[in-house]
Amino acid sequence: MSATTAPETAPPAPPPAAPAGVRKAALRKKLVPYWLLLPGILWLVIFFAAPLVYQASTSVQTGSLEEGFKVTWHFQTYWDALTEYYPQFLRSVMYAATATVLCLLLGYPLAYLIAFRAGRWRNLVMILVIAPFFTSFLIRTLAWKTILSDSGPVVGVLNSLHILDVTSQLGLTEGERVLATPLAVVCGLTYNFLPFMILPLYSSLERIDGRLHEAAGDLYAKPFTTFRKVTFPLSMPGVVAGTLLTFIPATGDYINAELLGSTDQKMVGNVIQSQFLRVLDYPTAAALSFILMAAILAMVTIYIRRSGTEDLV
Repeated sequence: MSATTAPETAPPAPPPAAPAGVRKAALRKKLVPYWLLLPGILWLVIFFAAPLVYQASTSVQTGSLEEGFKVTWHFQTYWDALTEYYPQFLRSVMYAATATVLCLLLGYPLAYLIAFRAGRWRNLVMILVIAPFFTSFLIRTLAWKTILSDSGPVVGVLNSLHILDVTSQLGLTEGERVLATPLAVVCGLTYNFLPFMILPLYSSLERIDGRLHEAAGDLYAKPFTTFRKVTFPLSMPGVVAGTLLTFIPATGDYINAELLGSTDQKMVGNVIQSQFLRVLDYPTAAALSFILMAAILAMVTIYIRRSGTEDLV
């Protein structure tokens, strides 16, 4: 009896090729996200990457304005700038850190009030917080110069309460005046950057589910315990974002030190501005800018990692 063999099955036919029009439509659909990203990428290249590269090349140049500057890879400029102007760097970090802490102490209660207690007045309070942005940064700082003037009511009240005697001993003021002192510069920084602290805090606090507070109360937690165990940990993304938005621009600020301080309160931003526009030492100014940027980047990276905020890491 002969064995029968199973009939061979033919291989499956390949799927028909899609029409050219369909392929082009699919390709255009895939490229849509990249076309949407193109304006932002061009903006970053033109206004961030290109100036950054230009400043990097400027920082390693030598020469003068009359003879011209040439790229000679003179990295010694970085060391010379750092050794000569390190007091201004330390002063900038100290002033910015102090202003950031004050903004947090002042902004957190206000953001908490807006998020949980303002009720129907919430929009009005938010408008009052944002209102300073409708006025020029320069005008707001000049207003503080008038407020803190020697003949102004603020100095008069501080003198009558003998507060200036204490601040003078601490080195924050000089005698019976507030202008041209570290206190004036820190007050200006705190006022100008306070909205940058309040808005992220409010956004973070508003997302907290109110039922969590009710649950903490049901578990007999006191209000302070509820704040320490529930509210503050959940608002940490706003705290980190607010401190970064305050500290970074405050470190490089020069308007407040220029208008409210004296030569003893100059920050690194004042030095960079002077080197660029007055001394016309472009390599030193560019080197100071890169040192400041690197220092802020290092501090911010360490701060974010130590804070343990997963939303920002």
